[in-house]
Amino acid sequence: MKKKLLAAFLCVAMTATLFAGCGGSDNAADNNTTDDAADTGAADVADDVADAADDAAGGDMSDANIAVFYYTYGDTYIASVRTALDAKLDEMGVTYQDYDSNSNQTTQNEQIDTAIQTGANLLIVNIVTSGSVDASQQIVDKASAAGIPVIFFNRAVEDDDTEGQVLGSYDKCAFVGTDAPEAGHMQGKMIGEYLVENFDAVDLNGDGKIQYAMMMGQLGNVEAIARTQYGVEDANAVLTEAGKPELEFFDSSNADKYQVDQDGNWSATAANNYMNTNLSQFNEDSKNMIELVICNNDGMAEGVVSALNDKGYNLGDGSSTMIPVFGVDATDAAKQLIADGKMVGTIKQDADGMAQCIAFLTENCASGKDVMDGTDSYNISENVSNKIYIPYQPYTGE
Repeated sequence: MKKKLLAAFLCVAMTATLFAGCGGSDNAADNNTTDDAADTGAADVADDVADAADDAAGGDMSDANIAVFYYTYGDTYIASVRTALDAKLDEMGVTYQDYDSNSNQTTQNEQIDTAIQTGANLLIVNIVTSGSVDASQQIVDKASAAGIPVIFFNRAVEDDDTEGQVLGSYDKCAFVGTDAPEAGHMQGKMIGEYLVENFDAVDLNGDGKIQYAMMMGQLGNVEAIARTQYGVEDANAVLTEAGKPELEFFDSSNADKYQVDQDGNWSATAANNYMNTNLSQFNEDSKNMIELVICNNDGMAEGVVSALNDKGYNLGDGSSTMIPVFGVDATDAAKQLIADGKMVGTIKQDADGMAQCIAFLTENCASGKDVMDGTDSYNISENVSNKIYIPYQPYTGE
């Protein structure tokens, strides 16, 4: 960004409001301050945001009031995004409020109403009901009626059949997230390659097949659906190409071939409970041991590893049997499990990169520019011009 942020703020304040039609906000939750800056590896973007922060420090940004809504503070990955985004907003010198919607869309809607009524001039929304056009359109309509921008992030606001319907309905709207199938494809390839290299060691009952469990984060969630599908399909593609049989779900009575967190929280607790129950029936003594666990996120992978540890598996001591566990997110906890030899791999969902991009779009709004101005260096959807994808990366600790 050009170093004219202060001038832009003064100009906008003299004519109407800040953020090109935004108001100002104050409400509930907490205004956090952290100093750690995120680094996406894109030096130009980092410099732009740093320049904006430098300019902000020299001027009055008290009119900038931003409301940031998180679907839950309890999600480990979302907590890392929150930490990184708080740091970037602090650098920019803006006033902001963080809201915990506690996995309740009604709560989030009420928080948004209150924020707008008390003068919010930018909404940053991690929507609760992922992939729901009805839920996301309601939020866009609220922002549009108030004349303020809205930046969605992380959780999909549309599904494949309705792509662009919500994001195309308002010119002060954008989305920062991930290409949902990408994580599943990467995870599936990682799993397949690991199994080809370690097939006999993983095949504990020696039946020539690998029995797997699948921990699904949330029904109806676009990311969960893609990870559940492609994590298995792509692993099977690698296996069959190497002359190995496809994966076999451990419980033939489960036609869905997954176990879902009924609360939709992608939680370690849900996965731990499932795995403990599984192991009471499917184990080495019964010669039907679960030989692989695929998890939609690292939180669920942590729960699985804990259950396995309780049964003497995956202790990382070189002598205990290793049941390969794979996740998504590359949280600090998962990285430590991988380093300790208790988990095989994960797919990095770049929390710092997501926060950096949100901050970049926020600075656009703050300087009165189009929300997507200067985003050519980002990976933008071919189908929706205001939809930015932050790339995933495989992570095995190497």
